[in-house]
Amino acid sequence: MATTPSIARINPPELGAPPGYSQVVEVSAGRMIFIAGQTALDREGNLVGKNDFAAQATQVFRNLAVALQASRCTAANLVKLTVFLTDMDNLGSYREARNRFFASVTPPAAPAVTLVEVSKLYGADFLIEIEAIAAA
Repeated sequence: MATTPSIARINPPELGAPPGYSQVVEVSAGRMIFIAGQTALDREGNLVGKNDFAAQATQVFRNLAVALQASRCTAANLVKLTVFLTDMDNLGSYREARNRFFASVTPPAAPAVTLVEVSKLYGADFLIEIEAIAAA
């Protein structure tokens, strides 16, 4: 029987107030779920949104939701995201997609996040990839 994890999101004032994520996430859980990097591929393996960062980000979060559902979790269970962008100029669009993804989560979720710009991802046309850790 699954139990509800204890997830405390902590933002020490000495580290400043982060926009849309937590500096520290403390977890007591029965299960830890590690989700491989999600890209903008649909269920048939086709790229969604070639040269369209917003479309790719939306698909990546859609894929992340499917992965969470497969392990009986929701976005509320996310404790860590690692986000890879090929162009940091897309940060605003990433944040918009992220905020839409977390908008319906109750209680509010703000996982710890690492976000980096990379020269390329494994697919030549991929503009974003997100890996995740959830607790349940």
